[in-house]
Amino acid sequence: MRNNQCKTCRRLGQKLFLKGDRCFSQKCAMIRRAYISGPQKKRKKGTPSEYKKSLEEKQTLKNWYGLSEKQFKKYVKETLGKIGKVENVAEELIKKLEKRLDNVIFRLGFANSRPQARQMVTHSYFLVNGKPINIPSYSVKKGDVISIKETKKKKLILKDLLPQLKKKEAPLWLKLDKEKFEGQSAGEPSLEEVNPPAEISLVFEFYSR
Repeated sequence: MRNNQCKTCRRLGQKLFLKGDRCFSQKCAMIRRAYISGPQKKRKKGTPSEYKKSLEEKQTLKNWYGLSEKQFKKYVKETLGKIGKVENVAEELIKKLEKRLDNVIFRLGFANSRPQARQMVTHSYFLVNGKPINIPSYSVKKGDVISIKETKKKKLILKDLLPQLKKKEAPLWLKLDKEKFEGQSAGEPSLEEVNPPAEISLVFEFYSR
């Protein structure tokens, strides 16, 4: 899994921070070698095609959130269906992706990466409004309170959580109680704050072909 994540960043030519803290250290594979192993193809002259550019943007955003093609396409198609009904379709897509429970867990700092957050959710580490939720795609709503199950707090994966949280700044739309290991959705994620590593208009263009 680790190697696959590194290959994804190398293939797309940018860090997607798929492995948490390791991506910020000198151990990051992109620092050691920012290209895929094996014979390097010579770059063709000229600008890439519109299709290639939109494909790369789609792949970048899909991999940033760690979604399968089927999952990601569903979010994009649902958003495209809201054209004319929402003020900003690009922001609408980001809202859908950001409010996934696995992403919220990552944003709150309860996990070092989205893949780790997804694994913890599926292993029933978290409660939403006091009820266990083990579905990574669960959409967190404004006012929802996300907490760690009491029985999971002593697990090895969480042993250094408190010092990690003390250095964590949650997004503006989330409230984080570092002492209680608890977070709450207090608003809506914005496109400006999220600052995704892809041009959303090109993502829409790819699926509109």
